[in-house]
Amino acid sequence: MVRVKDPKVSLHFYTEILGMDLIEEKNMGDFTLYFLSFDRSGGKMSLDERKAERLTREGILELTHNHGTESLDATPYHSGNSEPRGFGHIAITVADIDAACARFEKLGVQFKKRLTDGKMREIAFILDPDGYWIEVLPEKNTGNSFF
Repeated sequence: MVRVKDPKVSLHFYTEILGMDLIEEKNMGDFTLYFLSFDRSGGKMSLDERKAERLTREGILELTHNHGTESLDATPYHSGNSEPRGFGHIAITVADIDAACARFEKLGVQFKKRLTDGKMREIAFILDPDGYWIEVLPEKNTGNSFF
C-alpha cells in the first residue's frame, strides 16, 4: 500500500501510463482505497470478474487516499527514498523495456534512472506523481541482468 496525495492524478498515472486496471474502490469514510492490477486476460474480463478474482492475482497495488490531502501544496507522505530511509520501491515488468521507456519519455514521465544511466543498463526507474520509485524490468531475462 502506498499513500497518494491526489487520487485523480495517481489513478491516471497507474491506469493510463502504466496500464493497470482499477479493480475495486472502497470509500472508508476518512480515506478511500483503490486496488489496481494488470489484466492478464487481454481485456476480456469485466469489472465484476476482475473484482471476483482479485485475490488470485500475482500482485495487487493498493493506493490509499486520505481525504483532503489533494488540496495541500506538497505531497504529505515520505516515499522512503530519502532520509530517513525506509520503503524502497515497487517493480513492474514489461515486454520491451526500450519501447516502454521511450513511451514513458514521450508521455513526460519523470525518470529516476534511465536505461543509459549507471552500470545496470537493463533496468530503469520512473517516479509516480507522489515521488514513489517504480523499477521497470524486462519480462524475460536477457542473460545480462543481475537476477
